[in-house]
Amino acid sequence: MRTEPAQSTETVIEVQNLEKHFGTFKAVAGISFAVRRGEIFGFLGPNGAGKSTTIRMLCGLLAPTAGSGRVAGFDIVRDTEKIKTRIGYMSQKFSLYDELTVEENIDFYSGIYRLPKARKTERKEWVLTMAGLRDHRRARTAVLSGGWKQRLALGCAVLHEPPILFLDEPTSGVDPNSRRQFWDLIYTLSAQGVTVLVTTHYMEESEYCDRLGVIYRGELIALGPPRELKTRHLQEAVLEIECERPNDAMEIIERLPEVKEAALFGHGLHAVARAAEAGPAATAIRAALAGAGFRVARVEGITPTLEDVFVSLIEARDRANAPQSEVSR
Repeated sequence: MRTEPAQSTETVIEVQNLEKHFGTFKAVAGISFAVRRGEIFGFLGPNGAGKSTTIRMLCGLLAPTAGSGRVAGFDIVRDTEKIKTRIGYMSQKFSLYDELTVEENIDFYSGIYRLPKARKTERKEWVLTMAGLRDHRRARTAVLSGGWKQRLALGCAVLHEPPILFLDEPTSGVDPNSRRQFWDLIYTLSAQGVTVLVTTHYMEESEYCDRLGVIYRGELIALGPPRELKTRHLQEAVLEIECERPNDAMEIIERLPEVKEAALFGHGLHAVARAAEAGPAATAIRAALAGAGFRVARVEGITPTLEDVFVSLIEARDRANAPQSEVSR
């Protein structure tokens, strides 16, 4: 379980109208947000939404096209080298050296971060303990599982004790148990006052963040604590439907006037009603599916999940942009 950090009012990351263009393509389209010290701030969005591009600008690895930002008090355009001394960065792809041992990788990054000789041994032992790799210190990194590699990469990213940590899809490709163990480490760092900005496309991971920014097509379309996003952005009833041939059933459900939208969810469907009460939509769904010859096991109102909110936000943004697309053709 997470130990909740004392809420700090100190802002350590601040972004105003940040943009990044690649030719005519807007990878990041004018986003603004701020992150407090010790906060775990998440970026949730599909691949290609602009999450990684934003992180690279904040780390001083990519120059913005427009807008401004400050990280640890330094300007992301003028002070990139100063920023790099105050942050830890873990990229999507495993960035350590497979041919080196665990210990050799730690030694290499100690040199990169220019740790004083007196601190190198102490920090190495800390990383080995934190990552649970004491018994594997002389193992080649190539033979480690994805979960162990991930923990080693995190340890190397925080060797120099940075106050801010950027994690770009850090748990992509590892099993759920390893993801949960990794998040326990993030909680420990946050409780010590480290600020964490993490990108993810895993819904369950999003729930672990203090606040969440939903990013889609380069735009920040929602911002707030996960629990608040559920209540603020999805006030209509959500129904869970278990029936045969859910893909075909979805087409029927989406045509009902009582239903705002529907999406596949696990082995069944989730439907968002047009009203706060689930009853009328549930009755209409049962009748429509039965009339079309579908066997229906269950139609029931449920508490919305973050995935329901995410799908609803994206579909609403697509509907809002559709008229503009038609006009521009």
